[in-house]
Amino acid sequence: MYPKKLEKFLLKVQKPGRYTGGELNSVVKDKSKVDIRYAFCFPDTYEIGMSHLGMKILYSLVNAREDAWCERVFAPWTDMEAVMRENDILLYGLESGDEIRNFDILGFTMQYELSYTNVLNMLDLAGLPLRSKDRTSLTPVVIAGGACVCNAEPMAEFFDITLPGDGEEVTNELIDLLKEYKAKGASKQEFLQAAAQIKGVYVPSLYEVEYNEDNTVKSVNPTCGAPEKVEKRNVADLDSMFSPSEFVVPFLEVVHDRTTVEIFRGCIRGCRFCQAGFLNRPLRRKSPEVVEAQCKAICDSTGYDEISLCSLSTSDYKGLEKLITNMLPWTIEEKINIALPSLRADNFPKELMEKLNAVRRSGLTFAPEAGTQRLRDVINKNITEKEVLTTAAQAFSGGWTAVKLYFMIGLPTETEEDIEGIANLAQAVVDEYYKNPDKPKGKSVSVSISVASLVPKPFTPFQWEPQDKPDVLIEKQNYLVSCVKTRKVNVSRHVPWTSFLEGVFARGDRRLADVIETAWRKGCKFDGWAECLKPDMWEESFAENGIDPYFYTARRREYDEILPWDHMDYGVTKKFLVNENKKAHKGETTACCREKCAGCGANKLNGGVCDEIGKTVV
Repeated sequence: MYPKKLEKFLLKVQKPGRYTGGELNSVVKDKSKVDIRYAFCFPDTYEIGMSHLGMKILYSLVNAREDAWCERVFAPWTDMEAVMRENDILLYGLESGDEIRNFDILGFTMQYELSYTNVLNMLDLAGLPLRSKDRTSLTPVVIAGGACVCNAEPMAEFFDITLPGDGEEVTNELIDLLKEYKAKGASKQEFLQAAAQIKGVYVPSLYEVEYNEDNTVKSVNPTCGAPEKVEKRNVADLDSMFSPSEFVVPFLEVVHDRTTVEIFRGCIRGCRFCQAGFLNRPLRRKSPEVVEAQCKAICDSTGYDEISLCSLSTSDYKGLEKLITNMLPWTIEEKINIALPSLRADNFPKELMEKLNAVRRSGLTFAPEAGTQRLRDVINKNITEKEVLTTAAQAFSGGWTAVKLYFMIGLPTETEEDIEGIANLAQAVVDEYYKNPDKPKGKSVSVSISVASLVPKPFTPFQWEPQDKPDVLIEKQNYLVSCVKTRKVNVSRHVPWTSFLEGVFARGDRRLADVIETAWRKGCKFDGWAECLKPDMWEESFAENGIDPYFYTARRREYDEILPWDHMDYGVTKKFLVNENKKAHKGETTACCREKCAGCGANKLNGGVCDEIGKTVV
């Protein structure tokens, strides 16, 4: 459903299906019979947001309540925004067409730092003040979850509440509290102070930040009874956790147009650059029986012909072969493909590869991350070139002809030899194809290498490391391309300026709020899209606010520096991260959790137990 006055403009914009609602399995309720209206706001386009598993879960979770109604809201593309502004059409929920400024909760998912200006743009399009302090009434409460809220400080002025960690339990508790405080006519401040007492709720306005003369953080001081440390919310049992039995089926093709079912959270590997691996500890997994039942239910309700088994490292899932074996009879019969993203080259068995050929062959993707063994040891990517080539050979024997390899540049201690090693490894995979007697006849091989730039992130062992400047990254990218000597290898590169901007906000503090607002007022939005990025506008915004962005990216931090996110507790201890940083510079590796507990501390979130090896050391 959409506002009536929008109807005559829909054919004037790209992809009007982004804005109409009414899709299969979308939820429409009688608004007079609900107490809480929730707008789930995704600060990017419909196609990206509709691919996001977290949105699917929370949309269904809220709508499972009789007293609440969740609607979807996406960032309108620039052509639709122009229509809305020219015709005084405020941002609305797709299910009802009602203006979201009249809802009780606006919940943003923050998956990517370059969506920050889109949050401001959506608040403005909704007719709401940007800053929390200027929204004085109890509702709407503007909240945020997702990976970026592990350091919410750059956006702290704009959000009333952020939710570090898992959202399945805390969302219902927050709705219950707001329902109670709304019924008794409480003030916004009263509600926020009460909300701060819920585990996994951070209220930025209840914390005062002081800075040293060198611009580092001096202290973060809680007020009004807020906790000194905000501990992330952790769902211990994924089998009993809420999971949707149906997804909204989009009208147009989206980025990941398939069913997605999560098989476990966390990761046993400890790659030192990987924020998700540390934020989601400890490891918790679903049983194969529960995963299969959820896959079957969602396929039945949506008609999708592909299932993606989702995790940070799918081939590390215990019971994967059992799960695939049990699913194959009905997926083959119904012509449903099983996709396994996030595979490791060191533990992907040939038997499993053969089983996945049963319906149709998806592309294979692996992530060596670095071109030399020395640098793979630095980042704790415990795989060898031999393992990569062996797995590639198995894939080629099984009929695959296309392999995608993910790498990073800008890693600590990186040299030209490491960059050249990326091209050499890709060439070795090509060579493996042509010397394989079982390769497909009459077909050519294609090896794609995707090269991202390291952005050191909070709660990783690299959070103290300097980040390469854009001009250095461009030099390294060009050098890599010059090292590739065959057309069988295709190189795709990230835009260095987007990595730079991402790095500023990933490790930034509250003083960046003025920069973000200034940039937005200059016209910055959809900054993650190359055609929309405006580096000149961002440079002006930093300068006008007296902020040196390289303070946040290009300097190495001392271990004893108070970091802007130090008052957040994601379970992994700072001592552990410091030790991992030191081991990186020595080229020493840490065994995966399945082999030996490294004592990261995250087991405390599960009562001292980690899923992989039971009782663990602290």
